[in-house]
Amino acid sequence: MELAHSLLLNEDALAQITEAKRPVFIFEWLRFLDKVLVAANKVDVKEKQKKLVEQLTGLISSAPGPPTRKLLAKNLATLYSIGDTFTVFQTLDKCNEIIKSKDDTPAYLPTKLAAVACVGAFYEKMGRMLGSSFPDTINNLLKALKSAESQGRGEILLSLQKVLSGLGGAAASCHRDIYKNARSLLTDRSMAVRCAVAKCLLELQNEAVFMWTTELENLATLCFKALEGSNYGVRVAVAKLLGTVMATALMPKQAAVMRQNIKRATLEEVLELMATGFLRGGSGFLKSGGEMLKGGASVSREVRVGVTQAYVVFVTTLGGQWLERNFATFLSHVLDLVSHPRATQTHVEAVYSRRCVSFMLRATLGGLLGEKAQIAAGKEICQAISKQMRAVEAVVNDISGENKVGAADVSASQHVMVCALKELGSLVQSLSATASPLIQEPSIGLLDTVTSVLLHPSMAARLAAAWCLRCVAVALPYQLTPLLDRCAERINNLKSSPEAVSGYSFAMAALLGGVHQCPLGIPHSKGKLVVSIAEDLLRTAAQNSRLSLQRTQAGWLLLGALMTLGASLVRYHLPKMLLLWRNVFPRSQKELEAEKARGDAFTWQVTLEGRAGALCAMRSFVAHCPELLTEDVIRRLMTPIECAMTMMSHVPAIIKVHGAHLKASAAMVRLRLYDILALLPPKTYEGSFNALLRELVAEFTLTDNSANTTTSLLRSLCHYDDSVLMGSWLQETDHKSIEDQLQPNSASGSGALEHDPSSIYLRVPVGEAIPGPLPLGVSVIDASVALFGVVFPHVSFKHRLQMLDHFAECIKQAKGVRQQAVQLNIFTAVLSALKGLAENKSTLGPEEVRKSALALVMGALDNPNPILRCAAGEALGRMAQVVGEATFIARMAQTSFDKLKSARDVVSRTGHSLALGCLHRYVGGIGSGQHLKTSVSILLALAQDGSSHEVQTWALHSLALIVDSSGPMYRGYVEPTLSLVLTLLLTVPPSHTEVHQCLGRCLGALITTVGPELQGNGATISTIRSSCLVGCAIMQDHSDSLVQAAAISCLQQLHMFAPRHVNLSSLVPCLCVHLCSSHLLLRRAAVACLRQLAQREAAEVCEYAMSLAKRAGDSKDNTAINLNITETGLEGVLFGMLDRETDRKLCSDIHDTLGHMLSSLAVEKLSHWLKLCKDVLAATTDVGGAVTFEVEKDEEDSEKKDEMDDDTMFTGLGDDDKSKPSVAPRWVTRVFAADCLCRIILLCENADKAHFDLASARSAQAKNPKGDLLVLHLSDLIRMAFMAATDHSNQLRMAGLQALEDIIKKFASVPEPEFPGHVILEQYQANVGAALRPAFSPDTPSDITAKACQVCSTWIGSGVVSDLNDLRRVHNLLVSSLDKVQAGKGSSSQLYSESATTMEKLAVLKAWAEVYVVAMKIKKEAESKPAKPVRNVDEDEEDLNADVLPPDSLITLVQPELPSLSRLWLAMLRDYALLTLPAEFSSQLPADGGAFYTPETIDTARLHYRGSWAPVLHAVALWLNSTGFGAGEEQEDVTPALSKAAVLPHGGSATAKSFEESVKDRMHLMLGVSIEFLCFPRPEEPIEHVMSCLQALCTLLESPCAKTHIAEDQLLAVELLNVLHRLLLTRDPPAVQLQVTAVVQETIRAAQDHMQQQRTNKGKEEEEEKESQAILGEGGDTGELVPGKSLVFAAMELLVFILVRHLPQLNTRVKESPSHVPLRPQRLPEESARLVANTVSILAELPSLCSPAGSMTILPTVLFLITGVLRETAVKTPDSSVPVPVSAALQGIKTIITSPLAREESMQAEWTGLVRSSLASVLEYSQPDESRPDMDEVSMLTAITLFLLSASGELVGVTVLQKGCIERFQNALNSSDPGLQARCYQLLLSVFQHSSRALSTPYIHALAPPMVEKLKAVERSRPGTAAELQAVKEGIRVLENLVSMGEEQNRVQLLALLVPTLVSYLLDENAISSAPQVSKGLHDFALQNLMRIGPLYPAAFKTVIGAAPELKTRLESAIRANQASSKAKAAARQAQPAVQATPTIKLKTSFF
Repeated sequence: MELAHSLLLNEDALAQITEAKRPVFIFEWLRFLDKVLVAANKVDVKEKQKKLVEQLTGLISSAPGPPTRKLLAKNLATLYSIGDTFTVFQTLDKCNEIIKSKDDTPAYLPTKLAAVACVGAFYEKMGRMLGSSFPDTINNLLKALKSAESQGRGEILLSLQKVLSGLGGAAASCHRDIYKNARSLLTDRSMAVRCAVAKCLLELQNEAVFMWTTELENLATLCFKALEGSNYGVRVAVAKLLGTVMATALMPKQAAVMRQNIKRATLEEVLELMATGFLRGGSGFLKSGGEMLKGGASVSREVRVGVTQAYVVFVTTLGGQWLERNFATFLSHVLDLVSHPRATQTHVEAVYSRRCVSFMLRATLGGLLGEKAQIAAGKEICQAISKQMRAVEAVVNDISGENKVGAADVSASQHVMVCALKELGSLVQSLSATASPLIQEPSIGLLDTVTSVLLHPSMAARLAAAWCLRCVAVALPYQLTPLLDRCAERINNLKSSPEAVSGYSFAMAALLGGVHQCPLGIPHSKGKLVVSIAEDLLRTAAQNSRLSLQRTQAGWLLLGALMTLGASLVRYHLPKMLLLWRNVFPRSQKELEAEKARGDAFTWQVTLEGRAGALCAMRSFVAHCPELLTEDVIRRLMTPIECAMTMMSHVPAIIKVHGAHLKASAAMVRLRLYDILALLPPKTYEGSFNALLRELVAEFTLTDNSANTTTSLLRSLCHYDDSVLMGSWLQETDHKSIEDQLQPNSASGSGALEHDPSSIYLRVPVGEAIPGPLPLGVSVIDASVALFGVVFPHVSFKHRLQMLDHFAECIKQAKGVRQQAVQLNIFTAVLSALKGLAENKSTLGPEEVRKSALALVMGALDNPNPILRCAAGEALGRMAQVVGEATFIARMAQTSFDKLKSARDVVSRTGHSLALGCLHRYVGGIGSGQHLKTSVSILLALAQDGSSHEVQTWALHSLALIVDSSGPMYRGYVEPTLSLVLTLLLTVPPSHTEVHQCLGRCLGALITTVGPELQGNGATISTIRSSCLVGCAIMQDHSDSLVQAAAISCLQQLHMFAPRHVNLSSLVPCLCVHLCSSHLLLRRAAVACLRQLAQREAAEVCEYAMSLAKRAGDSKDNTAINLNITETGLEGVLFGMLDRETDRKLCSDIHDTLGHMLSSLAVEKLSHWLKLCKDVLAATTDVGGAVTFEVEKDEEDSEKKDEMDDDTMFTGLGDDDKSKPSVAPRWVTRVFAADCLCRIILLCENADKAHFDLASARSAQAKNPKGDLLVLHLSDLIRMAFMAATDHSNQLRMAGLQALEDIIKKFASVPEPEFPGHVILEQYQANVGAALRPAFSPDTPSDITAKACQVCSTWIGSGVVSDLNDLRRVHNLLVSSLDKVQAGKGSSSQLYSESATTMEKLAVLKAWAEVYVVAMKIKKEAESKPAKPVRNVDEDEEDLNADVLPPDSLITLVQPELPSLSRLWLAMLRDYALLTLPAEFSSQLPADGGAFYTPETIDTARLHYRGSWAPVLHAVALWLNSTGFGAGEEQEDVTPALSKAAVLPHGGSATAKSFEESVKDRMHLMLGVSIEFLCFPRPEEPIEHVMSCLQALCTLLESPCAKTHIAEDQLLAVELLNVLHRLLLTRDPPAVQLQVTAVVQETIRAAQDHMQQQRTNKGKEEEEEKESQAILGEGGDTGELVPGKSLVFAAMELLVFILVRHLPQLNTRVKESPSHVPLRPQRLPEESARLVANTVSILAELPSLCSPAGSMTILPTVLFLITGVLRETAVKTPDSSVPVPVSAALQGIKTIITSPLAREESMQAEWTGLVRSSLASVLEYSQPDESRPDMDEVSMLTAITLFLLSASGELVGVTVLQKGCIERFQNALNSSDPGLQARCYQLLLSVFQHSSRALSTPYIHALAPPMVEKLKAVERSRPGTAAELQAVKEGIRVLENLVSMGEEQNRVQLLALLVPTLVSYLLDENAISSAPQVSKGLHDFALQNLMRIGPLYPAAFKTVIGAAPELKTRLESAIRANQASSKAKAAARQAQPAVQATPTIKLKTSFF
């Protein structure tokens, strides 16, 4: 392939490759040329032009395939337009010659077509440059057109289109000829030709004025004819032509109007013309006269659907503004269509016409108008409805009967009503809450208008009105309850009107069905209301025969609707319902028989309707309340159901007696029965299988049914992928709702509410706008088929065989059309049964059953009906899956192999090839592996059968199935399959789109099979890869959108496996163009692909999209692609699409794509994305972003050559611009933008902290002006959040409040650099207040108020606002909500369910709790700060008020509310505690609910409590702690509303409950809630809840009451510790662990205090008997600690866990394991260090809780751990500070060694051993070791000293230890680190001074001499740094102290050591001045000391000085110098006190 990449065709290489590969080689060269010509240097091109032209023209006659000829023509045209144009006419003539040629053989055809393509391309590219040659060319083409076959006709027409587009107005002379020749082909046999004509004429109408003036009517008639018998492609093309021509006739192009004087058509004329097509089809006008009166044949459906699409094109072309201005006219015209008798000749036709009209309205109104215009349109629709209704009322009330015509009007008006109401409903629902102005404006009276239709005489209109009300309620949930009440009231008042009973019951049912879409629900009492109305209706039904039918139906309808509210509500009415159901049916067989004899036709009708209604309500119950279906309930339901089954057999007899009009009612009963049985487990009705199956089989084999009704389920039971064979891909277009009418099965697409009123309350099927149940006849068959599938797996084999044989018999008996119908139904049933078997994992049965089934299926594989063949193939596959035996599968495969080898007819070849595909699909690669080779070879052969495209399609489809299912096993066949696919892509004519679609499927499957291998570089792999890329390129260029979609999905897969080889620079622009496609599937594919690309390479994708926009702006020829890509880039286009698209999948992909782009680009291009979101959110006008771009484009174009004028003038109204109208972003898109805003904030937070720091952001921006930081956009963020939070739309308000909360949380602490002490959010407090205020207005929904409370508490707690007066604004909002909460239950009139009230109240309490927690925190911090020294009182006061808050400011706001708040909080916690009880305790819940929830809404309430209890718990703990458990509160003042939540649960008198008991209750409540939560916090619980809970525990345990409580009940404390231990195992964050240690510490403290208390008490009692005192504490005499009962044990467990978690080296097992690598101790992170320190200090406290024996049990462990921590954490720090864990460990050692245990005689030996071994460990750890260079010797020495000082007794005389200690000190003395030396001197001093001489003497002897030596040596090397100086000073201090400790007689010797050393430090007077600072310091220090020692020991001093005269002279000179320098100082010095005898160690933490 690489050889093909050269400017000239490499002919040598071409000659060397095989014949088969040549076309691919040539195509690849042309592709390369196409890319390179545009970019190449013009000079190079001109050099080689001659040769190139030769090569290219040579290819024309080499019979190129369709894609090749297209590219060839394009390249030739490009070459001429870039290079010289000398030879262009020769080439043109050559082409014309070929076209004229008389050679008609198929072999010559490709050459002819290539010539035609070249002509078209030349004119398209060069247009008027080709000058006058065009008439000949055009005539030549037209001549050829007459004699050409279909492929030639299509190609010539497309060429003509290009010629026309290139020449523009210049070709006017030929326009008529082209028109005349082309128009006759509009009714061509070949659909592809019809499409081509339509496209050609569409091009022609741009310039040919006559088409939309004189020829307008003829053209319209032609279009109508073209639509007859058309397929989807033709309908789209013709509709586009018709719509555009009509639009042009109405608003002609300015240029054309200026040239000729034209009479413009009026709107009425144009609409009238369109209407003829809709009402009369293509029959023309002449015949219409007579037939019109007779009501003649109805219009063909294809025409009606095509004209409907044309209407939409017409309006879209004229654009949104035109529609706004002319909406009233358009609406009345469209509604007239549906009231015309010709549109509604039969019921099904009427439904179809309604569908069409609804589609017109939805497609124009829904897409083209912005929200404001839609509201205006809603008003128009309302007026139309009320006008109709007035007319109807006039007829209904006209008793005299003068108005004879009226009856017809009324029946016509129902269809108008249905369309208008349906559109109004859809409009309101899509507007959602933004529709409120439409509902509220009294002048429109929307609700009154719609409710008035509930009394319309026609049921269809009543149902439509009910549906419309449901839409209103879903859009504006606050209307739901009032509407229900209004309907209930009307039903009660108008009981005697049948219409009212029916209409209002429909409305109530619809409203109840809508409740599930309103998250806030309805009050529980409404359920009771509905039940009572329904009961009343059913009870009074029999009283009045005129009303009995309506009342019965209405009663059951309401009960069915009630069931949709779910189990929590139905539970209360179930017993009543069961009773009602039982009473509808006869109780026994006898009653049934008796009943048959009684009654007339009418009573039977009422009875049947009643029973159908009852079954329907049952079905609704089973479907919506599965949790109530206990075995008992099912048993009780089965009684009436079994009775209904028995009754079914009697009905035919009854119908015989009473007439056929009962048939419908009987069918309805059957439908309801099948429906409910399909939902129940088949086991429950096993007994009735026989009778039931008889009914079911009779139903779908049409035994008693003369009509040939077919089921609609076959499509859904066949595989989705087979749609290409069945044509059901039509389901996936924008026109689905009208195209459904044209599907072949019965009544397809004729769904309407009146076919089954119960659908008004059921969930709407996904993808439907409104429920559309099919007509009863079809629904019954559908239900029977579905139930057959459920029952079949449970039937015995014998019966299965009987049924299968019966099926074969039925098919044989039936003839013709009926046979097809019966067969379709039977196949659907069989498929349903096989599917059921597969789902149940059961088998088909023994041999004879299989045989019978196989015969049935095989018979259908060669049925002429493709749908049946599909079904048979699918059934075969499913059978193989269910039987699952290799021999059976082999037999099936062999049959098909044989058949395919012998058969020649298309039908059996297609059927059996599909059979092979299905076998592989269902059995999978492994099961069918042995047949793979044969299957593939046969299918590859069939795929090359050029004579039948159908065979090719089916074979390729099956091949794709096989490739898909075989997976890697197919790898061996990839190359041959791939080369076949390429060959076919290059040769199959493009008009056979199905073949190309299947080729696309195959290519996709092959790519998946090769998979990641595609990245490889081997020769075979690169060939495979380039073949795939060529295949994709061919399909991308295909004219059919589905093929393009297939190409995109193939490229998407390639990109997944081999991203480097997919060229994004060409793919992305192509995808962007497809975003504007009119085909849904293509848009879907493009967005899905973009979604995948954006996941990896978002930046590149956006760049390429922008480059496309630039290209489109620059070049002239690209104006055809009007992408609305403006400066907002691809993102902007995607946001715009969200406003237009309704397809769920598409929208979710757009969301994802934008999400991926946002994640990767938002931080870098911050302002761009923020502007995007802002523009979407600020949408107030009806003009969107796209307009600006169009304007610029117009200006550019008009500057270009004059010839462009005509085109640009058209773009003003052109289809391209206006088909993608620019409406202001709709609310859904705005909500998405608000969510994006929150995501951007989060992304910035994760990216860089500078985004949240104004100072650093400004400095960063100064350095790099392009850099963009979030904090600089704060005002925009606030503004966006504000706009969203104050919008009409509730969803947007929620999103806005969420964004506001995020902004406050993230920016609260960002300081304002210009005003120190202030934060930047302060300036926005007005905005925040204003955004929150509306959310607290009384009519705001609860969920928004709840969210707003959350934001309030965040704002108040954030500390942004320091001024109380400013805070008050927001604070008052919370106060007002609190009043609402205190109002208690059921006070206000409720709009929403009780759980909504619960949610709101809890949100308020939670917000208050959060504020209180913050307030207390501030207060605590303020109290812990040292108070300012009071200077001058009044000045200080002013100072405070000026700026800084009094520390408890926030608390002053909360204080007044605390008494009531604390009560409410406690009540809420009590509720929560009850709600968390496991289900088995549900009997203990209070019957009438809790303080804030009602028993009915208990399930939803649980969720709300779960979200808000944690802050409340924390607040209550704070409150209890601060008030000493509410000691001061008066218990009497309990508001009556809250008496339940009051302090006393039993209603005993308030005084009866002592303070102790209330403390106990509250403790139990708090601990219970906490422990229950901490036992198993769900993983989804936010970590804040865990923290709140732990903080609450901590706070609680700080209070003395709580401490005594937990200490007295030791098991409680143990449980708490165990739970905390478990929490540590599951939750990682260090904050949680720290908080846990705090709780443990409080618990241990509580126990210590308690023990202390006990000891003092004991001490008082038994002062005489001293011994007994010791036994207090855990462990008693034995020292045994019982796990589970021992607090100490529980604490140890938890603490050891923490230590080992953070210092795994402590665990000895780790060390012993062979894989262990010794770790060097390293610095712990800050948080871990704090944790370890806390843990160690708690550990050290534990022994104090034990008895002496107990403490001896734990001490070894404790000491081991503490010394271990010391070893692991004693690491040198750079600033030589002591790490926290080290100081904790030292403190711990001290605590333990000095504990009273040392004085216990009984334990002496053990204790001594312990102390000694601990010291030994420390010594061992402190051994100098090269593996631990950074060990902190200071800490180790300190530890050793601690042992020596505190445990002197145990250590005296232990020589080993003594030797070790001395060694450590010596090492330290000799160390090079002065800091260490200094510390060592300090520690030695404390050892030397120890009171026990036995201890200190050995140390003095060992260490004093080396010390003296060291100090003497200083004279020679004076200290150079302050640290060294400090070391010397400390050393001297030790010597001084030794002197003072010595006895009198030895003093001289001691001084003789000290004084000379000191004197040697003195400098002589000359050296002083020049000496360095440190040296001077030493001199001063020595002098000072000498002058102090002299007077202390005068005699000895004299002796020493006297002995050495040189000392004396040095000293004297120094003193003189000193005195001279400062007498005053000397005087001060003399006054210094005597030397201290106390140790002078000053540690960071004082251990001594």
